[in-house]
Amino acid sequence: MSKKAILIVLDSVGIGALEDAAAYGDAGADTLGHIIASCNPQIPNMRKLGLANIDAISFGGAQTAPEGCWGKMKEVSAGKDTTTGHWEISGVQLTRPFPTFPNGFPQDFLDRFEAAVGRGTIGNKPASGTAILDELGEEHIKTGRLIVYTSADSVFQIAANEAVVPLEELYRCCEIAREMLVGDLEVGRVIARPFVGEKAGAFKRTGGRRDYSAVPPTTMLDLLEKAGKTVYAVGKIEDIFCLRGITKSNHAAGNPACMEATFAAMKEDFDGLLFVNLVDFDMVYGHRRDVTGYAAALEAFDAQIPQIQALMGEEDLLILTADHGCDPCHTGTDHTREHVPLLVWGKTMKQGVNLGVRDTYADISATVLDFFGEENPLKGKSFLEEIKA
Repeated sequence: MSKKAILIVLDSVGIGALEDAAAYGDAGADTLGHIIASCNPQIPNMRKLGLANIDAISFGGAQTAPEGCWGKMKEVSAGKDTTTGHWEISGVQLTRPFPTFPNGFPQDFLDRFEAAVGRGTIGNKPASGTAILDELGEEHIKTGRLIVYTSADSVFQIAANEAVVPLEELYRCCEIAREMLVGDLEVGRVIARPFVGEKAGAFKRTGGRRDYSAVPPTTMLDLLEKAGKTVYAVGKIEDIFCLRGITKSNHAAGNPACMEATFAAMKEDFDGLLFVNLVDFDMVYGHRRDVTGYAAALEAFDAQIPQIQALMGEEDLLILTADHGCDPCHTGTDHTREHVPLLVWGKTMKQGVNLGVRDTYADISATVLDFFGEENPLKGKSFLEEIKA
């Protein structure tokens, strides 16, 4: 009898600073707590699963008789970026962070990159993705030079107007950059950032974003694929893992499209993992410090939880978590080093189990492998026995 593990990453929905947050400039960060304090979003379904029991203070009290199992997890890996977080969820702990470039990328690399792609570049500095479009978008349109920039995360981002640089060319430039960024320059991600519009103030990023991650070591995805299981990726999961261990993918863009893809996938008959990333929390609201938008997105997702549950089979397992924080109430516009929530539910699973503070995100991969009866040669400790009825 086939069964599914549905793993949904609410990108950036952190739940309080980690003990080492100050070393990352993130002391006091609390993405979820601050959004609740500012906007009090109505998220009754996640509360029912036990979200309020993780940090009862932020929620004004714990949920009585929660229907799910709850906890929170620490990030062991060095870093606070998307790639590092997802890889740790999948059983890999990084001891060395991906490099960052607060002063921009070395000029000799840019010279070689420009020669390889046949276009010049402008920018080459840390910047907000929307602000740099207003600053350099018009110059890009006039000159055809690519806008390259980074952030506090380990990323090499290339922004280009779709009317100036066709999407396929932008993707080709990113692929070239990915091949060139090796050794001390091996960033976690190269990101294509297409946009439209003709003048500052009217530029708008499109859904054509694409991420090119560093190649991961063996993860739970590889192990599940080897065991003959389906590994169904939704959203940018295929980018984060360079298609490694993925047997089927829907590269939907944005939370609404990703949730529609999730519902469609859940209706399919397969035995394996459905791995979903909901990027809008991070990309559209967290980085842009849009607290009310973030709250509304939480409400929208929460309202879809009953539909997720209704589509689940008797043996299916649902896990909701995040990959890092991006506190829109904190200083700056970058990711924040935080715990992430852990909510678990299944029709035949126990209710009301406090899973505590997990030592690593990798406990998820250990649990998923355990769920499918596979050995775990990776990091993490399974909590499956704690939630079995």
